[in-house]
Amino acid sequence: MSFAHRVPVRVALIAVLAAAISLLSLAPAHAAAYRFWGFYQLTDGQWAFAQKGPDQIVPEDGSVEGWRFAVADMNDTRFPRATLTFDQLCGSTAAETGKKRVGLIVDFGRPADAADGATPPEPQASCAVVPADATSTDVLATAGELRVENSLICAVAGYPAADCGGEVKELSAEAKAADTPVQVAAPAAPAATSAAPTPEATTANAPAEETSSGTSTAAYVIAALTLLALLVLVIARSRAARRGQG
Repeated sequence: MSFAHRVPVRVALIAVLAAAISLLSLAPAHAAAYRFWGFYQLTDGQWAFAQKGPDQIVPEDGSVEGWRFAVADMNDTRFPRATLTFDQLCGSTAAETGKKRVGLIVDFGRPADAADGATPPEPQASCAVVPADATSTDVLATAGELRVENSLICAVAGYPAADCGGEVKELSAEAKAADTPVQVAAPAAPAATSAAPTPEATTANAPAEETSSGTSTAAYVIAALTLLALLVLVIARSRAARRGQG
């Protein structure tokens, strides 16, 4: 075969290779998805993914932190579906010496985020009052018991009951769907302490008062009987003395 006949073959191979490279570049890269708790911080009214682990962050008084359980990959960030300010979360909580207040939102995610499609707990909003040197992990622990494996938060308040950052090979359409914001009620103001005695306390004091009254009455009766006995004794001796003189 002459060189003239081999040129078209080379051109064809180059064209096929170029087409293959073009198709590969156009195809979306597959990113692995995971089911995990994401940690976020509220900055200027917007959620942002925390740049450090919760054990390495010591939030300041006035901070707001959020946690979200979800299925996501590197291209899909799932923020907490509710946003509340520090004033909304902690405005009714008084500051304490040696402690700090940190707003906390815990979003347990959607049924589509759960491994078994179960309905997760409702999102929670609270004001965590913790020691001044508490870390973000300590703040999260105020929402419930934590399950931690290899420094990774696996469960909050018992959810989920199993698994920890497991890979999800195929996402359902529901899991891929965009989030819908949810309404989370701000925590209620702490109940004021009343100085008035409770009904239980009043009832508990009643027997003591009756006992005291009964004791006083008995004392009066005994004293009266004693005086009467002495009077009888004096009269008896007086009569006996008169009889002796007669």
